[in-house]
Amino acid sequence: MSTTERPRILVVGGGYVGLYAARRILKKMRYGEATVTVVDPRSYMTYQPFLPEAAAGSISPRHVVVPLRRVLPKAEVLTGRVTTIDQDRKVATIAPLVGEAYELPFDYLVIAMGAVSRTFPIPGLAEQGIGMKGIEESIGLRNHVLEQLDKADSTNDEEIRRKALTFVFIGGGFAGAETIGEVEDMARDAAKYYKNVSREDMRFVLVDAADKILPEVGPKLGQYGKEHLESRGVEIYLSTSMDSCVDGHVVLKNGLEVDSNTIVWTAGVKPNPALARFGLPLGPRGHVDCEPTLQVKGTDYIWAAGDNAQVPDLVGRKAGNENAWCPPNAQHALRQARALGDNVISGMRGFPQKEYEHANKGAVAGLGLHKGVAMIVMGKMKIKLKGRLAWYMHRGYHGLAMPTWNRKIRVFADWTLGMFLKREVVSLGAMENPREEFYEAAKPAPVAAASKTEEKAKAS
Repeated sequence: MSTTERPRILVVGGGYVGLYAARRILKKMRYGEATVTVVDPRSYMTYQPFLPEAAAGSISPRHVVVPLRRVLPKAEVLTGRVTTIDQDRKVATIAPLVGEAYELPFDYLVIAMGAVSRTFPIPGLAEQGIGMKGIEESIGLRNHVLEQLDKADSTNDEEIRRKALTFVFIGGGFAGAETIGEVEDMARDAAKYYKNVSREDMRFVLVDAADKILPEVGPKLGQYGKEHLESRGVEIYLSTSMDSCVDGHVVLKNGLEVDSNTIVWTAGVKPNPALARFGLPLGPRGHVDCEPTLQVKGTDYIWAAGDNAQVPDLVGRKAGNENAWCPPNAQHALRQARALGDNVISGMRGFPQKEYEHANKGAVAGLGLHKGVAMIVMGKMKIKLKGRLAWYMHRGYHGLAMPTWNRKIRVFADWTLGMFLKREVVSLGAMENPREEFYEAAKPAPVAAASKTEEKAKAS
């Protein structure tokens, strides 16, 4: 940690907003003007739009994350959590990964904690569900799905096979539709290498409480996405939800019951619940309440942006929607982070701050290899694309949005190699318990221990 007496700008969270805001501040800051400190439980930022492709093996997992210390060499990066914030004393309490918690003073504060999976008290969900918020979950899902194919190929028990080859996805937004599209693609490819497993043996189920999927791209493209997934054998159940999934027995509100070892939960997100301990003004859904300048309401030294912030959508409000708020997507997060960085510098120097205003540029979604939907907004004109061209738009947009040229080049290299080489379909499930085999080899043999006891008994 720094012992300098320079003002400290504390960035809570090293995700998309935290990384870009810190980079912007460091870029605009004069030498020695302030100390930038970034605190996050992970030492890297995850580019979440690529998690479905990482789960399908189209991108190496290491290329989806950006190491904070490498990208922010002029900042302090602390691996830990901010547990409390004392606004009167301007002190944050840091809980590191190891050791005792300590206090860290600050002069300016940026709240960029992002969001967590929005869950409900559904019986069995905590024990059976798999999320899709981090790279660990993405790779865990990939290994898990391939393990299920291994299980099904190695048994003659029909009940075990059926449960292993049934994959249930809850949530039909971007994350759910893209993940099921990518995973179905991967499973279809992988089945070619199994003698006793075919795509026809598998069952993919997508469930959403709304009456449509992919609402972000509009009703027509959403309907196309639904019909496309159904043409690939995906069962889609709308206007329903999951009542329970105890021991993998999935019960839907519409009466459908299936047994599955794979239950993927992508039913939306909510602001990080830790925000409730910071004493900040929160909106009705738990977001930090912000002014159009991204300053937290009632403060002049705290800013917030991204998924954990409630930011007025000035474009929507000028169009007549007085309750318009910026949606929680990467498009807004990137631009808010840059605006926030500029405003922190302006606030530190005593200059007026600019209001954040951005018109929606559209949305893109991939539904597996060479398949996707895209809606591009150009002024009052909306261009709707589907199929391979939309998929190119999806990859092009997110490839360029990936932070740092190092990661951009690596991602595009992965895609280029994928054009000429077959997809990897090996499961590395043992990575989740890497010491298990060594432990089995190193632990004392119970038989030997028993024989020694018998020898002692005879000797006595």
